[in-house]
Amino acid sequence: MAGKKFEELVNIMYRLRKECPWDKEQTHHSIKSATLEETYEVVEAIDDEDYNELKEELGDLLLHIVFHSVIAEDAGNFKIDEVIDSISDKLIRRHPHVFSDTKVNGTADITRNWETIKLAEGRKSVVEGVPKNLPELHKAFRLQEKASKVGFDWDNLENVWAKVEEELNEVKELQKTKEIPKLEKEIGDLLFSIVNYTRFLGINPENALRRTNEKFVKRFQYIEEKLKENGKSVADSNLEEMDKFWEESKGTE
Repeated sequence: MAGKKFEELVNIMYRLRKECPWDKEQTHHSIKSATLEETYEVVEAIDDEDYNELKEELGDLLLHIVFHSVIAEDAGNFKIDEVIDSISDKLIRRHPHVFSDTKVNGTADITRNWETIKLAEGRKSVVEGVPKNLPELHKAFRLQEKASKVGFDWDNLENVWAKVEEELNEVKELQKTKEIPKLEKEIGDLLFSIVNYTRFLGINPENALRRTNEKFVKRFQYIEEKLKENGKSVADSNLEEMDKFWEESKGTE
């Protein structure tokens, strides 16, 4: 059933590329930002645990996968069948404990095998393959995660936290000199060490920061609403008044 429905979707896209002037004009580059936007909308639906919305957003993302594939076919590069074959082959190849006779003793073995297999496929480095355009916070997490899979990692959480404190102290000391280029480097080291700490706790820092950003927006908008009720705006207020409403907003969460 799913195969037939997927075929119908692909045929719809074939027709759109032939008969719709807008769809006909699109390229990989013209729709890539929309592809990224659809990905973030999927993430947002997951965060909100809105499964009806997730169904819709996954459909939109699937559309983009088909759209890119048909654009590629029109250019003579590859077809959607080849996309499916590629991922199917990769999944089988990278799961020898399922599709072959490789023995594993848990997820640590599985992830180590995964990275080893990728190197055998032609990767020159374990940390290769992390997209350049990833948000830097998430990129740091993925780099650390990849290195960890082959054993390059701290022994315990206490040592990870000690590294955070070490980097924080270096920032504090350098702050006194006001040497911005060096301070920027040290703050980068501090952020990298904090990302490492979150990874050790099993927390994705991108998710954590996104939730905090959302919380900040809600609390600040509460301040704006309260000021508006009093016939004021943030430009007419002061820190003391805004801080009072900020604290008040916490009780509404």
